Amino acid sequence: EIRPRDWSSDVCSSDLMLKGTKTAILRRIQPISIHGQVFLDIAFTDPDALGGDAEEIRHARVGDDAVPHDLAAGDTVTLHYILGNVTRITK
Repeated sequence: EIRPRDWSSDVCSSDLMLKGTKTAILRRIQPISIHGQVFLDIAFTDPDALGGDAEEIRHARVGDDAVPHDLAAGDTVTLHYILGNVTRITK
């Protein structure tokens, strides 16, 4: 269950961009299968955040075909956003 307080703490105004990119540091990559379709659950941090927000871990789920196959935790990547959602990850 997501309560309004939980949702607002996980989303900041910069995440709600219509279209754009943002640099991130990957913290964890977890492949998952949903009804036979492979996705990756990505945990990342914002290297440009200040103070306590610098270590705040954010999450995204993207299709396996939307990321380079040589990603590893600790990589600095570019997140591609559309309507506030990560749609692609590049190095």
